[in-house]
Amino acid sequence: MIFDGHSDIWTDVTIKTLNGDSDIVRKYHLNKMKEGNVSGSIFVIWIDPPYTADPWNRATQIVESIKKEAECFKDSVMIAKSYSDIEKAQREGKFYVFIGLEGLSCIGNNLDLIDYFYDFGARHASLTWNEENALATGVRGNPDRGLTELGKKAVQKINNRKMLLDVSHLNEKSFWDLAEATDRPIIASHSNCRALCDVPRNLTDRQLKKIAELGGIVGINSFNEFVHSDIEKQDIRMLVQHIEHMADVMGIDHVGIGMDYCDFLDDSSMSSFSQQETSYTKGLEDASKTNKLLLEMAKVGFSDKDIEKVAFGNFHRIIKSVIG
Repeated sequence: MIFDGHSDIWTDVTIKTLNGDSDIVRKYHLNKMKEGNVSGSIFVIWIDPPYTADPWNRATQIVESIKKEAECFKDSVMIAKSYSDIEKAQREGKFYVFIGLEGLSCIGNNLDLIDYFYDFGARHASLTWNEENALATGVRGNPDRGLTELGKKAVQKINNRKMLLDVSHLNEKSFWDLAEATDRPIIASHSNCRALCDVPRNLTDRQLKKIAELGGIVGINSFNEFVHSDIEKQDIRMLVQHIEHMADVMGIDHVGIGMDYCDFLDDSSMSSFSQQETSYTKGLEDASKTNKLLLEMAKVGFSDKDIEKVAFGNFHRIIKSVIG
C-alpha cells in the first residue's frame, strides 16, 4: 500500500473533460495506480501553464471538471476529507483522493476563497507554485521576497481550517517566514534534498531539520531534474539515496512519497518547467512503477517497518493529526 502525496491528475481530468471526454480517472489512471500499489493520493488543483494569466478562470474550470468526474468514479474512488474517510475507503475497496491546492494565485487577495475551496472539499494547500503572488514567493520569484502580511494571515486561516500546509515550491525566504508563522506541522509534498541535487526546488538540510522539528514530512519526488544533475544518474537508486539522506537528517518518521508524475502532461505545460526531453526518474516512468521504489529501499537495507512508514504510514499519521 502506497500513499502518493502529490499528483497533477486533476489537470489531465480538466483537459480531457473540456475536450468532451469523461470517466477519465478510471479510463487513464486508476489501473496504473493500482498496478503500482498506490491506494491513495493528493490530487492538486494546479494552475497549469499556459493558463497562469487568468488563474481564477482556470481554477473554476478544474472545480467543475472535478464535479463531473466525481459522478463517474463514485463507485471506485472516494473523495476523502478526513482520516476516517481513508479507513472507509479501505473497507469498501476504493481508491481515495484528497483534493489539494498547489498554489493560491487563483484567490488573489481574497482569503475568503480558501473557505470556498475548503467547502468544496480541499484539505491541502500551498501558497504558491513557482510564481510570486499576493501571499508569498515561489522558487522562480525574487529571492529577497518572502511571505506578505496577507500570506501570514493565509497561513493562520489554513491552519484554523485544519488543512495540510505545503511548502514545496516556496523560495527559501518564504519557507522560513512560513515556518515562523505556523504553529502546526508542515509538509513538503514533493521535494528532494539539495545536498544531493543542487536545484532551488530541493530542500537544504536546515530546511529538512525544520520540517522534522515541526512534526512534518517530506514526500520524495521522482521528477528527474530534482534527482541528480547528471542525466545518467537520474535513476531509482539515486532517488533512494535521497530517502537515505532524509532519514539521516530528519529521521525516518518524516519521509514520505510525492511522486509528481508528469507522463500525462502536454508540452505546453511541461516546457515551462522541464529542461530535459523526459521528466521521469529511470524505472519510475509512471504510477504503475511506483512499487519499484519500495523494492529498491529493501535492497539497500531499509526494514519492512521503515518502508511501511515511507510508503503510507507517515502521511497517514500527519493526515490524522492535522486534518483529523
